Amino acid sequence: MGMTRMIPLLLFFTTVAGLLPISSGDNATESYWLLRIKSGLSDPGGFMRNWSPEFPICSWNGLTCSVDGTRVVHVNLSGSGVSGSISPEFSCLDMLEMLDLSSNSLTGLIPPDLGNLQHLKSLLLFSNSLSGEIPKEISMLKNLQVLRIGNNRLTGEVIPELSNLIEIRVLGLAYCQFSGSIPGNIGSLKKLNSLDLQSNTLSGSIPEEIGGLEALQNFAASNNLLEGTIPSHMGLLKSLQILNLANNSLSGSIPVDLSQLANLRYLNLLGNRLSGSIPPELNQLDQLQKLDLSKNNLSGPVELLSSRLNNLQVMVLSDNVLSGGLPANFCSNYSSLKLLSLSRNMLSGAFPLQLLRCSSLRQLDISDNSFSGVIPTSIDQLANLTDLLLNNNSFTGSIPKEIGNISSLESLYLFANKLTGEIPGQLGKMHGLTTIYLYDNQMSGSIPRELTNCTCLTQIDFSGNHFSGAIPTTIGDLKSLILLDLRQNEMSGPVPPSLGYCESLQQLALADNKLSGSLPPTLKFLSQLSTFTLYNNSLEGPLPDSLYLLKGLRIINFSRNKFTGSIRPLLGSSSLITLDLTNNSFSGAIPSELGMSVGLRRLHLAHNQLTGEIPPKLGQLKELFFLDLSSNHLIGEVPPQLSNCTKLQHLLLGNNRFEGMVPPWLGRLGELGELDLSSNRFQGPMPKEIGGCSKLLKLSLHSNGISGEIPSELGNLGSLNVLDLQKNNLSGSVPVTIQQCRKLFELRLSENQLTGPIPPELGSLSELQVILDLSDNSFSGEIPASLGDLTKLERLNLSNNQLSGRVPSTLGRLTSLHMLNLSGNHLEGQLPRTFSGFPVSSFQGNGRLCGAPLGECSSSMAQKQVLSETQVVGIIVGIVFTSTVICLILLYIMLRIWSNWRRVSISSSENNGGGHEHKREEIWGIGVDDDDMYEKKRWNGEYWKVDSITVPSKDHKNNSTTNTCIFQFKVDPPALV
Repeated sequence: MGMTRMIPLLLFFTTVAGLLPISSGDNATESYWLLRIKSGLSDPGGFMRNWSPEFPICSWNGLTCSVDGTRVVHVNLSGSGVSGSISPEFSCLDMLEMLDLSSNSLTGLIPPDLGNLQHLKSLLLFSNSLSGEIPKEISMLKNLQVLRIGNNRLTGEVIPELSNLIEIRVLGLAYCQFSGSIPGNIGSLKKLNSLDLQSNTLSGSIPEEIGGLEALQNFAASNNLLEGTIPSHMGLLKSLQILNLANNSLSGSIPVDLSQLANLRYLNLLGNRLSGSIPPELNQLDQLQKLDLSKNNLSGPVELLSSRLNNLQVMVLSDNVLSGGLPANFCSNYSSLKLLSLSRNMLSGAFPLQLLRCSSLRQLDISDNSFSGVIPTSIDQLANLTDLLLNNNSFTGSIPKEIGNISSLESLYLFANKLTGEIPGQLGKMHGLTTIYLYDNQMSGSIPRELTNCTCLTQIDFSGNHFSGAIPTTIGDLKSLILLDLRQNEMSGPVPPSLGYCESLQQLALADNKLSGSLPPTLKFLSQLSTFTLYNNSLEGPLPDSLYLLKGLRIINFSRNKFTGSIRPLLGSSSLITLDLTNNSFSGAIPSELGMSVGLRRLHLAHNQLTGEIPPKLGQLKELFFLDLSSNHLIGEVPPQLSNCTKLQHLLLGNNRFEGMVPPWLGRLGELGELDLSSNRFQGPMPKEIGGCSKLLKLSLHSNGISGEIPSELGNLGSLNVLDLQKNNLSGSVPVTIQQCRKLFELRLSENQLTGPIPPELGSLSELQVILDLSDNSFSGEIPASLGDLTKLERLNLSNNQLSGRVPSTLGRLTSLHMLNLSGNHLEGQLPRTFSGFPVSSFQGNGRLCGAPLGECSSSMAQKQVLSETQVVGIIVGIVFTSTVICLILLYIMLRIWSNWRRVSISSSENNGGGHEHKREEIWGIGVDDDDMYEKKRWNGEYWKVDSITVPSKDHKNNSTTNTCIFQFKVDPPALV
């Protein structure tokens, strides 16, 4: 019975005992939470493998306990490789002082619960893939000194609540996607010594309040969208050591106040829009070690002095508009300057000799300026130089041999100057030299054998000079050579066999020289070679079969040489991008292996002696955009597999022996810009599908046997510049849709069987310039006057047709015309005067043409001048108008005469002849004194001659019976007496 009563009591204590570890603050409680945290993470590297009740919690990887061993104060899983999300249960480790989960693969949000860790001093979550915004609860961490959450995918604004972190020393928010402006109240963080905001999308201006960060040592806000000026209040940051505002849109001048930053060691303002001159006050920054003001709009002279900035090691002022020379006291013997870059400015004058006092210099770049004169022979005073960049200036003279004394030199850039003379053999003493660029100068002589003693050389570029002689036979000693570019010189002799021992060579350019002989088989050892150009030489013979072993070739250009035999040795690589063998004497069939180079973009095999058919496997070249097989001896039909090459822009098959019909599938090549099938044996009609090649610029089908009509669909080729269909069997008329090809500047339709009139619509092709050739057809009718609108036309050939009528005077407007042929037609009449400068042969075969340069026109021919339609219409309108006016005038006159006559008749009838003289004088307004003679003459008809009107006679008794009809009359002009 007693035991029965004890059971409930035992159950109660058991339950309480089970709950105590969860609620009490000891190791057992924290181990519970940590095991739950572990269960939510993926640990592929096994970093947390000893997180187990079998081991003491303070021995677990990444954990640090308090001094008394009762509580976990540090959790450090940095770089452990864990993934998953951050557990809110970290907030249960209430004595935690440091939480470092950086450099892992954590995702998700930052838990707001972390704001409950009131003892937390360091929160390091950087270099993960966390997203979302900064939780405002973070601002509750009153003891937090270090907050680094950068290099994540965090978004939103930099929350102003961060100003509540009054103990914060380090605030790292870089390399995220934060936007908005920098909050001004961040200036209240008096203990902050590092503020890193770089590589976000922050905008707006830099708040002036930032000048209140008295303890700030590092301020980095580069690679944002900040604008406005640099606040002068930054001069108040007396502790500042690093200021990085690079790659923003800051404008205005560099504030002089920055010179008050006495502790500044690093100043980077590159890539902004700063203007004005560089303040000379910056010379007061005697602790400055690195200065970068490049890529701005700074102007004026260089007034910074390495002689005063004794700790300065790096000065980069490139990509500005600085002008003038350098100050005489620029350098001192105590200078620490190691890197000086003044490139891409407007500096001028001779080589600045004051630089020779910068004896500590290792890298000197004054390229892309306007320096001139000679390179000083005392250049070897810079004995520590590793990189010397003097390129893109106007230096003259020869390369001083003293450069060879700079044994530490690794890179020598002298290209794009006006240097002359030979390469000094003393350069061979620079055994550490890796790069030498002398291209685009005026140097001559041979390449010294001593240069091959520089066995560290990886890049040689001597192109664009006048070097002559043979390639050194010891070139093979340069085992590290990656680039050898000797293009555009006058090198002669054979390609040395030792070149094949430069086994690291990746780019070999020997083009545009006078090299001769055959290629050595040792080139097979160039297994790293990707670019091989030999064009414009006199190399000959068959290619060595061993070249097939060059599996890494991507670009080959052997054009304009004298190579013979098969091209197969060049097809061992399936990585080819460009193959150009134009203008050689290669023979045999095109190998089907070419189809294996599926990345091939350009294939040029023109002007060789290739035979056979086009391999259907070329249809596998889906990236091909330029195919030139012209001027060979190829036969057969164009394989339909080429329709798979949908990126083709240039298809040139002219001057071969192809036959069959022009393939209709060409219309599916939507990117085609140039199609040349000329000088082959194609027959049948011209496919209308070609009208689907909307990007076509040039269409040349001349010298074939193509028949039928010109398809009207050619009018769809709105971008066409050149249309050449001459020397075929085309018939019918020229489609009027040709007027839609508004960009045509060359049109050739000669030597066909075209009929009908020349379409007047051709006159709308206002861009026609090179030629309009319709000769040797059967065109009839007149020359359209609209051709006079082709004011850019330089050559017009309408000869040997059936044209008739007169040459339109509008053709006289063709002032750009310098070749004209109208011969062999039935034209007549006078030529436009502007044609007088053309030879007589331009008009022969037209028996009735006249005018210069032909014979003068007879009067009868001159009277038969054919008027233009406009002139005819004008004359007709003039005749009608004049006739109408005359009729109206005559009608008016007769009406007046009739009216007056009626009055006279009525008056005579009423007065029965009495007092007639008085009435007549009253009606006609004629005085009986001075005007009596005039009245008599008027009635006698001396000014007017009227045939069909009865004039009143002096016998007034007959007036009552006078005929007064006014519709049958004839009025002659008044007689002049």
